[in-house]
Formats: sequence, C-alpha cells, structure tokens
Amino acid sequence: MITIELGRRLNQLKLNPAQVLVLGFAGLILIGATLLNLPMASQDGKSIGFVNALFTSASAVCVTGLVVVNTATHWTVFGKVVILILLQIGGLGFMTLATLVALLLGRRITLKERLIIQEELNQFTLSGLVKLTRYVIISTAMIEGLGALLLSTRFIPTYGFIKGVSFSIFHSISAFCNAGFDLTGESIVPFVDDVVVNLTIIFLVIVGGLGYTVYMDISQNRKFKKFSLHTKLVLIISALLLLVGFLVIFIVEYNNPATLGKLSFKGKILASAFQAMTPRTAGFNSIDTGAVTNTTAFLTIILMFIGGSPGSTAGGIKTTTVGAIVLAIISVIRGTDDVEVYRKRIPHDLVYRALAVVGIALALIIFVTMILSLTEKDASFLDIFFETTSAFGTVGLSRGLTPNLSVLGRLIITLTMFAGRVGPLTMAFAFAKKQKEYKGTYRYPEERILVG
Repeated sequence: MITIELGRRLNQLKLNPAQVLVLGFAGLILIGATLLNLPMASQDGKSIGFVNALFTSASAVCVTGLVVVNTATHWTVFGKVVILILLQIGGLGFMTLATLVALLLGRRITLKERLIIQEELNQFTLSGLVKLTRYVIISTAMIEGLGALLLSTRFIPTYGFIKGVSFSIFHSISAFCNAGFDLTGESIVPFVDDVVVNLTIIFLVIVGGLGYTVYMDISQNRKFKKFSLHTKLVLIISALLLLVGFLVIFIVEYNNPATLGKLSFKGKILASAFQAMTPRTAGFNSIDTGAVTNTTAFLTIILMFIGGSPGSTAGGIKTTTVGAIVLAIISVIRGTDDVEVYRKRIPHDLVYRALAVVGIALALIIFVTMILSLTEKDASFLDIFFETTSAFGTVGLSRGLTPNLSVLGRLIITLTMFAGRVGPLTMAFAFAKKQKEYKGTYRYPEERILVG
C-alpha cells in the first residue's frame, strides 16, 4: 500500500517519468531509513543512527548489499523483515509493485503511470506494459519460490526448520534481486564447496540479471535464431563475461592460499564460477574478496562496471550498452557507416545513448573516487576504486572498507548507490532542464575536428 500511495502522490505532481522514478526511490529510502532507525530494529535496543540507517536502507532499495553493520547479528527480526521488503521492492521497482496493487484493486492504469513503468522497465513502447508487469510479478514469485525450495534442502539441515526456511526465503529473494544481503554473517563462505547452494544462487543471480523481456522472449520463441537482437546480445555477452571471469579467476587464484589455494579441485571450480558471477551486481562472496590478487580485483571492477542487462534487477551500465559500443567500434574499423550485427542495424541514436551512459558513469565513478581519496585517507586507492564501482554497479562487494567509512564517506557512497540504481541517464534526464525541440527544415553547417 505504501508503494501505490507513493506512486499516486507523485503522479499528481507535474513531473516527467524520470523525475517520478528518482523521487519514488528516494522516498522509499527515507521510509526505510526511518524504520531501520527505530530502536526496535536493532538487537541492542538502541537506534543505529540516521546516517547508518539511511546507508542500509539505500543499500537495500538499490539492491546493492554494502553494509556498515553485520546484517545477521545487528538487526532484529523486524529490521531484517524491513530490509527484505525494501530489497524486494527495490529489485522489482516501486511502480511495478504499485501496478500490481492497482490491478488487484481493479483500478485502471493511467497513461502517465504507463510512461513511468516504461521508464522503469526500460522498454521502447507503451504496448503490452501491463501484461509485462503481470509477467514480471508471476515469474519473480515462481523463480524465488523455486530458489527457496532448493536452498531449504541445505539450510534446514544446517540451521533447523524455522531458521532454515527463513534463511532460504531471504537468500532466494536477495539473490534473484541481485542484492547480496545475507543472514549467515559470512555470505556464502560457509558453503563454498556446496554444489546445491552455489548453483542455486548462481542460477538466481543470472536469471535475475538477464531481464524479464529476455526470458519472456525465450519462453515464447525457444530457438536462438528466432530471438530478438536484444536477447541474442544479452545471452552472448553475458556468457562471454561469465566465461572470461571464470577462467581468469581460476587461473590467477588457483594457488592463492587465502582464496582458492586451500580448496579442493571441486571447490576451486565452484568458487571460481561463483566469483565470476557475483560481480554481475550480486554482492555475495564465497571467498575473501579482500584477499584476492590485484589482477582479480581489477577484473572484478570491470565486471561490476558492466553489470547485468537492461530491464533486470541488476545494476551497472548493462551488457547491451557495452555491446552497442563494441559493435560501433568494429563498424568504424571496418569503415562502414552502420552498426550491424545478425543482419540487423542498430540505430545511431541508441549508440549515442550507450556512449552517454558510459560517459556519465565513468565521470561519476572518477569524481566519487577522487572525493573518497580525500575523505578516506587511510584506505588504499584500489579499495576506494573497488568500493565506488561496487556502489555504482549496485554490487555490494567490498574489500573491507565499508564499515570503516567516515560519515561523509557513507553519505557519498549512499548517493552513488542511488545514482547506480536509478541509472545515470535517468538521473541526467531528471535534473536536466527541458530543452525546446526544434523540428525546422534547417541544420547548422558541418565542420570537422581532429579525432584520435
């Protein structure tokens, strides 16, 4: 009811869809921070402090997973339930859940609400948005339910029935939403060589990071050649990133005694696959992230920056954004004017949009890294760079810096998580002054500049 009321209130204001999304997510974060700041949310019966509550709420709504306190030991059942609700809303999007409530109440979805849903789900047209929203809700419930069932086969024998069931539900939702929050206190480290736990969470994270339009396309067409260009690029780029990540981590960390070196061969395979998957904005870890080599840490930064795919629960600049830019580079090298792949042509305006996303994202990460280098003087540059990229990509991995951040550092990371969840281009559209469009018959004269 909170989400539908929040959406209704924002719709009454004269705001564009981007502004509604920004204010909507900001409102949810503030509500969550208020609840988590209550003494009843903490085990010691004391308020955690608004900055820490705000950081945790932002991390949950932005499905990041960075934490300033141990989720398992600090929060009461009330606090953990609040976090679970926030990350579920954050993963699906507040307008998606508001639409579900509206449909259940039999209320008509207005044109403005459809425009906001279109922006939130990153769709091209308004056609079929309500149908897609229903599909999102139903498929999410089914996938999270399956994940919880599989995890319960390991968690119930380990933690007992009630705790095992609650752990299974929490981790299934957290994994599918690519959130990274955990209740074990050590992420997935205690289950580093458990096949069921590792493969289940890997499955949930990957499916959550592909995007609803992708597996809707897969379920309808079933053959690769019939898939849309978007689905083909998402599947190919995602597979390549996972494969490259797995091979590099397996080779580089194989003999590292602090990570893979102490594991069996099966454990090395599982841990390498898990660590290759988790930068896709999942935030879980099965080995000590702070103990990996600089090579693995830098690769992780690259993977976190790319993230998942559009219209999914994942963050980052998205796989198809990278795909569009790489294809554009190939077209320039080949000397062709059009960006072509699979006998399809990608419009130039989408390539420009991809360049804008990457440019804004890089500028934000560089700026935040520079500021944190001033505020967190005791931290290494690699740890700061890693933390910033993790926050922007809504990943949640950390090399141990998060709990030691200064108050200013926590606020900066909070804003970075928020920008990463909403999206750099959406943020730009929300704050940019609306320009009057000129559709006249004239164009400015062309003049060349030297490039490269």
